Amino acid sequence: MIELEGVSVTYGAGPTLVRAAREVSFRIPAGDALGLVGESGSGKSTVLRAVAGLIPHAEGRVVINGRELSNRRPRESRKIIQMVFQDPYGSLHPNHTVDQTLSAPIAIHRLGNAESRIMAALTEVGLGREHRYRYPHQLSGGQRQRVAIARALILEPKVLLLDEPTSALDVSVQAEILNLLTRLRRDHGLTMLMVSHDLAVIAHICDRIGVMHSGRILEMTTAAALAEGRVTDPYSQQLLRANQGFDASGVVIDVAA
Repeated sequence: MIELEGVSVTYGAGPTLVRAAREVSFRIPAGDALGLVGESGSGKSTVLRAVAGLIPHAEGRVVINGRELSNRRPRESRKIIQMVFQDPYGSLHPNHTVDQTLSAPIAIHRLGNAESRIMAALTEVGLGREHRYRYPHQLSGGQRQRVAIARALILEPKVLLLDEPTSALDVSVQAEILNLLTRLRRDHGLTMLMVSHDLAVIAHICDRIGVMHSGRILEMTTAAALAEGRVTDPYSQQLLRANQGFDASGVVIDVAA
């Protein structure tokens, strides 16, 4: 469903040149979930935005559902790829109600049955009719992120891009959102690409995990291998120590053992 080949992103020139992503390549079969982990500035969010078409000067090949996409994306390709951002308050228009937020993509893509689509999307993410005409400031952080997920789902995408979707939430709410995303992936057959600095969070959803540093993928592994400390790259080992060990259920383990 997703194929990247030699994707690179640079900013600036000369002495101020920054290579945010360097020759990044991977494949994600339909229905699978791949996570990218690394410290801030490792390039993981840059790769996500390149897949979304939000970086017009990205180089390399991005293929979605068998179709190579250029930097100028047609409306149909934008429909099948949707993104959920890190900060739900920042990604929602403060002066738009939930109804307006969910109505906008329906109008932009000229879809019908707006009423049924909006109610179905709210139900999918665990919100009710009472939330429909509230503004973002009238919602909790978890509810705002559910609205952001509903906005992505309302176009019935094949690919969901997740940019640290739980890092701005309380720990208890994080678990709810992760469980929601896991269910949505199963029910809708979604292909997911997720970035995070938290290994336990990303292991909850993703089958495979790529460790990024300085714009490169250093190692591609699995959640089970990470949890058991079976990584070979020195940076991956350091990242495990920084996370103090983890397993997919959130129970801390000793990776030094």
